Formats: sequence, C-alpha cells, structure tokens
Amino acid sequence: MSNAVELTTTNFEATVLQSPKPFLVDFWASWCGPCRAVSPIVDQIAAEKSDIISVGKLNVDEQNEIAQRYRVMSIPTLILFKDGEAAAVSIGAASKEEILKRLEPYF
Repeated sequence: MSNAVELTTTNFEATVLQSPKPFLVDFWASWCGPCRAVSPIVDQIAAEKSDIISVGKLNVDEQNEIAQRYRVMSIPTLILFKDGEAAAVSIGAASKEEILKRLEPYF
C-alpha cells in the first residue's frame, strides 16, 4: 500500500501548496512505461521518508490543468514543493538513489 496521496485539482492547493512539510509530486500517466517504472520508487520514498516529506501522485491525463501550470512537458516528472513553491525537479526515469540525490538538499 502506498503512502502517496492521489492529487486532483480539488485537493492540490490544500494538500501540496499548504503542506507544512516538503511535498513530492509524481506527475504520471497510466500509458507511460517509465512512469510505471518510477511509481514503486516513489512509493518507497513515501514510506521511508514519511517523517520528513509528504508524497502524492498526479495523473496528468486527468488533472491536465495542474500539469500545465507547472509546465510538465514530459513524464515522469517529480517536483518537490517547499513552502508552496516548486523547489526541485527530476524529469524522466531514474534510480531511487539518483532521485534522492536531486531532492534531498530540499528536505
């Protein structure tokens, strides 16, 4: 079971932008092979780092408005939000170690 929250236009602002902790958003789509590869990694990060960050997943096909707002042009894209702002971005499939290396300075 994933600790990641399903994000929508309805809950994005309150859940992500107003989060007291840094919030990692996985922008994905069901048809995207690299997204399916990254999804279990995001779930692991959600479970292992739940004390310091929150994690959510946003389906770009269903929530296109938010993907456009943050200029998500290719998926998977991971954006770490801190204090309501996009602080770090990781685009494309990557190992857990590589993703954490890019994002951990912002936790």
